[in-house]
Amino acid sequence: MGTNMDFSNEIDGYFSKLKAALYRIDKKGINRLAEVLLRHYNNETNVFIFGNGGSGATASHAVCDFNKCLCFDLKKKFKFICLNDNVPSLMAYANDINYDDIFYQQLKSYLKPEDLVIGISGSGNSKNVIKAIEYAKQREADIFTLYGYNGGKLRKINPKNSIHVEIDDMQVVEDCHAIILHMLLQILQQYLHK
Repeated sequence: MGTNMDFSNEIDGYFSKLKAALYRIDKKGINRLAEVLLRHYNNETNVFIFGNGGSGATASHAVCDFNKCLCFDLKKKFKFICLNDNVPSLMAYANDINYDDIFYQQLKSYLKPEDLVIGISGSGNSKNVIKAIEYAKQREADIFTLYGYNGGKLRKINPKNSIHVEIDDMQVVEDCHAIILHMLLQILQQYLHK
C-alpha cells in the first residue's frame, strides 16, 4: 500500500450525498418533532426511543443528549428512556419469545397513553420497531418515527408524525437521523434557556 493515497474524490462524494439528503428532508417534520418533544417535556411524560444497530446507537445517544446535556441546569428534566440499552432484557426477550418482541414487550410493561414513543429504522422495515409502534398506536400514545430509503412499512403505518430521509444509503440515513436529533437538542436548548 502506498503512503500517499488520496481519497479526496470519495470524501467529496460522501459530503455531497449527505448534503443533498439533508436538504431534501421536510422541515415540517422536524418542527413537528420539536413541538411534540416540548409538549412531553412540559407534561413530564416518558419518551421511549429505540432502534437496531446504528439506529439503536442513535437512540442511546439521544438519551444522553436530551436528559443530561439539554437539561443539566434546568429544574424540569426530559424523561428519555432507550429500550435498546438493557442488554440482558433484550437477550431474554429475543431468546425466550422472539426478536420481533424486544421493544414491544418492554412497552407492555411501561407505556402509558400520555407517553411518547420514537422508533428509528434506517430501512423503515425493522419488524421489532414496527411491532412496538403499532402497539403504541393501539394504546393511543404519541408516536414519532424516523426512517430512510422509501420509508418501508413504517411510512405506511405512520406517515404524519415522521421524518423521512430519502436516500438509499444506510450510513447517510443514520448520519441524517443523528444530525436531526443534535439540531433539535440545540434548538430546544436555546428555547428552554431563554
